[in-house]
Amino acid sequence: MMGGNHTVVSEFVFQGFSSFQEHTLTLFVIFLTLYLLTLTSNVIIVTIISIDRHLHTPMYFFLGMLSSSETVYTVVIVPRMLSSLGGSNQSISLAGCATQMFFFITLAITNCFLLTAMGYDRYVAICNPLRYTVIMNKRLCVQVVWGSCSIGLLVATIQIASVFRMPFCDRRVAHYFCDIRPVMKLSCADTTVHDTLNFIISSLVIVVPMGLVFISYILIISTILKISSAEGRKKAFATCASHLTVVIIHYGCASIAYLKPKSENTRDQDQLISVTYTVFTPLLNPVVYTLRNKEVKYAIYRAIGKKSSQ
Repeated sequence: MMGGNHTVVSEFVFQGFSSFQEHTLTLFVIFLTLYLLTLTSNVIIVTIISIDRHLHTPMYFFLGMLSSSETVYTVVIVPRMLSSLGGSNQSISLAGCATQMFFFITLAITNCFLLTAMGYDRYVAICNPLRYTVIMNKRLCVQVVWGSCSIGLLVATIQIASVFRMPFCDRRVAHYFCDIRPVMKLSCADTTVHDTLNFIISSLVIVVPMGLVFISYILIISTILKISSAEGRKKAFATCASHLTVVIIHYGCASIAYLKPKSENTRDQDQLISVTYTVFTPLLNPVVYTLRNKEVKYAIYRAIGKKSSQ
């Protein structure tokens, strides 16, 4: 079918790993292993937080929500990628592409704001400990989670409406999932307005949360430095180390992927960065919080101990 002078595209074909044909089996095994580890570790985190009353605090409530979001985020991207690597199906319908992009954007933005909420939680806990339980009450925590999800849904709706109103001349996506920039490159129309809108939105949903986390940590570090004992300073900073590690990697990858000039993008660089934040980063969250967080480790030991004693 033809629409004006343009071919009507009804599906896209992923070509993200076409330059690694000889390594597809190796990549499949690696990504499948990471995918299973990500699902398992995030499910363990959510389960432990749910069943252990010692972890029923705002900090771990946000961590549980982040792990849940990361789990769905991974499910949206990785199985389709594994299918393409396996060679069984490298095409996706227009509606399927829009759906995948919608959930990817929604969950990615939700994760950004959940990390910001966790930063604010650490700020209140260290800078205003006497009022911590009053400020970080259950109602506020639920409202923050709903607010994060709502922002993600709103931005995703705007982005999907913008991208999929354009006509497409090509169906070969130089990527392994339906990300915004690779799909827009297939359009027959001038994408200047869409690129500008995408950059503005990306800047707002990355720079604003990142800025709030940055301000929180300036205030946190300022408060920690005022603690007289070295042991007290070490203990206070230890409560933030896991979150700060995840934040640096998460926002670092997101900034490189979406805030660098379009002219600097290369296919190999884009895919490397995308693999980092869609495959490795979701696994980083439970690993960091398990290995560096004594409370989570003790909760896992308690759960294992109870099960073995039954």
